[in-house]
Amino acid sequence: MTENPDADTAGPPNGGGQRRELSVRLTVPEMDCPSCAQKVDKSLQRVDGVVDATLQPTTGTANVTYDPDRVTEADVVQAIENAGYEVVSGGGAKGSSNDELGIAPPSEVWTSSRAIKTWIGAAFVTLGLLFEFVLTGQNLAVASVLDYPLHVADGLFLVAIVTSGYPVVRGGYYSAKNLSLDIDLLMGTAIIAATGIGYFVEAATLAVLFSIAELLEDYAMDRARDSLRELMELSPDEATVRRDGEEVTVPADEVDVGETVIVRPGEKIPLDGTIVDGGSAVDESPITGESVPVDKSVGDEIYAGSINEEGYLEFEATAPASESTLSQIIEMVQGAQEKKTEKEQFVDRFSGYYTPTIVVLAILTAVLPPLLISGSATVSLAGFSHTFSGSWQTWFIRGLTLLVIACPCAFVISTPVSVVSGITSAAKNGVLIKGGNYLEAMGEVDAVALDKTGTLTKGELTVTDVVPVDDTDEATLLRHAAGLERRSEHPIAAAILARADEAGVDELSDPTDFESLTGKGIRGEIDGKTYYAGKPALFEDLGFDLSRTRSAADGGVPKVDAVETDDRTFAEDALAALEREGKTVVIVGTESELLGAIAIADEVRPASKRAVERLHALGVERVVMLTGDNEGTARAIAEQVGVDEYRAELLPDEKVDAVDELQAEYGDVAMVGDGINDAPALATADVGIAMGAAGTDTALETADIALMGDDVGKLPYLYDLSHTANGVIRQNIWTSLGVKFLLAIGVPLGLVSVAVAVVVGDMGMSLGVTGNAMRLSRIVPESLRSDADQETGA
Repeated sequence: MTENPDADTAGPPNGGGQRRELSVRLTVPEMDCPSCAQKVDKSLQRVDGVVDATLQPTTGTANVTYDPDRVTEADVVQAIENAGYEVVSGGGAKGSSNDELGIAPPSEVWTSSRAIKTWIGAAFVTLGLLFEFVLTGQNLAVASVLDYPLHVADGLFLVAIVTSGYPVVRGGYYSAKNLSLDIDLLMGTAIIAATGIGYFVEAATLAVLFSIAELLEDYAMDRARDSLRELMELSPDEATVRRDGEEVTVPADEVDVGETVIVRPGEKIPLDGTIVDGGSAVDESPITGESVPVDKSVGDEIYAGSINEEGYLEFEATAPASESTLSQIIEMVQGAQEKKTEKEQFVDRFSGYYTPTIVVLAILTAVLPPLLISGSATVSLAGFSHTFSGSWQTWFIRGLTLLVIACPCAFVISTPVSVVSGITSAAKNGVLIKGGNYLEAMGEVDAVALDKTGTLTKGELTVTDVVPVDDTDEATLLRHAAGLERRSEHPIAAAILARADEAGVDELSDPTDFESLTGKGIRGEIDGKTYYAGKPALFEDLGFDLSRTRSAADGGVPKVDAVETDDRTFAEDALAALEREGKTVVIVGTESELLGAIAIADEVRPASKRAVERLHALGVERVVMLTGDNEGTARAIAEQVGVDEYRAELLPDEKVDAVDELQAEYGDVAMVGDGINDAPALATADVGIAMGAAGTDTALETADIALMGDDVGKLPYLYDLSHTANGVIRQNIWTSLGVKFLLAIGVPLGLVSVAVAVVVGDMGMSLGVTGNAMRLSRIVPESLRSDADQETGA
C-alpha cells in the first residue's frame, strides 16, 4: 500500500487555506464481486475524512482518497477490515514499479484457510449422510438438547456446520453490520435458521456446498485476473544502464530520461527510448500486436515490454518507467474497468429490486402456505396437478431455498467479467479499449468511416512505377531523376531518391544551375545538358504533345507549338492509366527528349482491402472513406480497397458533417483516423479509433479506442471481438436470470432442493458466466490466427 502525496487538492478546511488530500491504493484480494465492493464502500462511507473511493473487484484493489487531517491510512484499512476483508501489502501508487501497478496477487485458492475448513466440513457431511441414510443402526442418540435427541449423524452435521459455515456466517455478520443485503447475509441467515430449528442436514449441506461454490468463484476470478497480470509482467523490473563508463543494473523506475540503457539478445526492453547504437529485430507484439518482429536500427523508437530478438542495442530513455507506453496501456486498461457500461448499470438497478423481492417471497413462502393450507390441497392447471402440503417443515425448507436463489451473484458478475476479458484480450493483441462502454458501442456500429492518409494508406509517398521511354533503361531514368531531386526538399524527391537507392543506382550527378519551377517541377544542368523533372503540364509547356497518353488529365492540349522530337514518347494512354489510379506522375527529360516517367503514390496498406471485405462479412452495413485528397486520387484508392463510397476534398469540419450525415442515415458510426488531425470527427463519432497510437500520447488520450500498431487489419478483429462480447454479455445476463426464474418457479412445487439451488443457481451459473466470458480471449486478429495455423500445419 503506497500513499500518493502529490494528490493535494485545494479546498477550504475549517476556515480557509488548502486542504491536503492523500491517495492510497490498497490490495483487497477477497473483494472479488460487486456485492463485496458495495459492502466495503458502505464501510468507508461511514469514515469521516474519506473523500472518495474507487473499488475494483476485478483487480482486488481499492483506491481511496482521504483527508489526512481527519483520518489516517490505518483508519482506512480498519474500515475495509470492518467490512470483513483482509487488506494485504502489494498495492501501489499509479505508475510505480511493475509489481506495484495495482492488482491482487495470485491466491492459493485450494489450500487457503477457507478451503481447509471446507474440506473438513465436506468430510463430516459425508460421514453424517452415511450414518443418516446407510448405517442407520449405528446412528445412535448420543445427547439431547431441550429434550431433543442428538444422534451421531447430527453431531457430524454440527461439526460440518461450524467448520464450513463459520466463514459464511462471519461474512453475513459484516453484511448486516454494513446494511448490505448480499449473498453472505442471505446464506448466513439460512444456515443459522436451519440449524436453530434442527434441520442439520440442510444447514450442513448448504454450508459445505456454498463454501465450495465460493472457492470455485474465487478460482474463476483469479483466472480473470491472470489476464491483467500477464499485461503487468511484460516489462522487466530492472534495467542495465551505463553510468560513469560502467554498466550497472538498477530498478527500471530509477532510470532517468536521457540515460543510456543496454539490452542484450533475448532480453526485454525496460523503457521507451530511441536507439543510439546497434540494431536488431524487435518483437513488439506485446505493444502493437504485430506478430512479425520489426527491424530496428539507430534512430528508431522502441517500447518497454518489447523483446530484443537477436542483436545488441543501446538506447536513450525518452520517458520514465511510469510514463512508458506499456504503463499507459496498463493504467488505461485498469481505468477502463471503472467505467460501467449501460448493461452494467441496468444490472445494478435490476439487482437492487430483484434481491429484496425474492427475499420477501422467501419469507412469504415459509410463512403463508402452512397458515393457509390445512392438511393438503391439490391444484390443477392446464392438465397439470400438484398436491401441496401444509407442513411447516416443508415450507420452511422451501423458503430457505428461495433465500439461496435470491443471491444475484451470477447475474451481477455477468457483465464485468466479460468486459475485463474483452478489454485485456484486446490489449494483448495491440488494441487499447478505453472502457467497457466503448467495447459495447463498437459491437453495435452500423457504419465505419475511414480516413485515407495514414489509415487506408501508409501516409508515406512511394515510387510505384518507373516507365522508361523506348530504349532508355530504368537505371538511366532513375539516375537523372534522382540527380535532379538531390537538390529538392519536396516529399516526392525523397521517394525518388529512396527508389534509386533500392535499385542500386549510384554515382548520382550533382546538378548545377538548379532551379525550382514553382507548381510545375525542377530543372538543372547535368553533364552540360539541361534536364527537367516535373508534371506532364511542364513538358506540354515545353512543346511535347502528350494528349494521347494522358487523356484523363487536363485535356492534353499543348500550350505551345509542338517541338520536333525523335518520336520517342509514351505508349498510348500510359500516363492516363497512372493518373486514373490516383498516382502523381513525374516526367523526366530535356527540351527535346523524353527519358520516361516515374509514378508516385501514397501506397495502400496491404491489409486495407481485406479489412474492408472482413468488415462487410462481419455485418457492417456501410464502409466509407473520408479524405481531404483530390477527387481522382480518392476515387482510385476507393476502388482499390473496395469501400462502399468515398467523399473527397473534405476539410476537418466537413469530415464532422460527413460523420453526422452517416449517423442520421445508418445509425451508430465508428470513425478511424490518426487521432490528431481527425480529432473533431473522432469526437463526433459514436466510437473514435486512432491508428498507430504506440508512443503517441495525444492519440492515447483522445481516442476511445487505439490501434497500437499501424495495422488497419486489426479493425475487423476489434469489431468481431466487440460484437461477440455484446453477445456474451447478453447470454450471461439472460441465462443467469432465466435459470434463477426457473429455479424460483420450481421451489414451491418441491422440485428444487437447497443443494440444487446452490450448485445450479449460485455455483453453476457463476462458473458458467465466467467461463463464457473467458472465451473472448480465444478471438485473435486474422493475421495472428493465420500465423498460428501455419505453425500447427492447419
